[in-house]
Amino acid sequence: MLETLANLAQVLGSVAVLVAIVFGLAQIRQFRQQRRDALAVELMRAIQDTEFTRSLRVLLELPVGATLGDIRARGAPFEDMAWALAAKYETLGYLVYRGIMPIELVEELVGGVGVHLWARLRPWAFAVREEQGQPLLLEWYQWLVDRLEERERPAAVPAYTRCRDWRPPTTDVHS
Repeated sequence: MLETLANLAQVLGSVAVLVAIVFGLAQIRQFRQQRRDALAVELMRAIQDTEFTRSLRVLLELPVGATLGDIRARGAPFEDMAWALAAKYETLGYLVYRGIMPIELVEELVGGVGVHLWARLRPWAFAVREEQGQPLLLEWYQWLVDRLEERERPAAVPAYTRCRDWRPPTTDVHS
């Protein structure tokens, strides 16, 4: 009888450990999703502010491959806008590289714009690197665009097409 109880206690202990592991893994998954959601909100707050929107609108009027001269001919405030947006993408690139910000999140929220902007700023960035003797200037922005292009972001199907049949998740208030 004592042996049966000992065996039962051992089985119950093993089941309890297994349940704790499964619960722990579920909690970790939930924490990761909450972290990702918080990062998305923070990304929206930190990057897509009034300055970002205004600068983006103005800079996207540049032709693809605009030169250093093209940008400087528009005046210092214009080049300041280029620096401001490039610096934001520089930070994003580094955060993606370090694994702090998932590339999927950056890709969905600001990836396409970042690629299109880089196409306009790339010659300017390379010229400024040379002018200042700083080969590392905007290195993480360039790295990020390279990764986004590898993921075929410029040719991605737009969300308004890809997610056309989306429906909000249903929640059962009685469960």
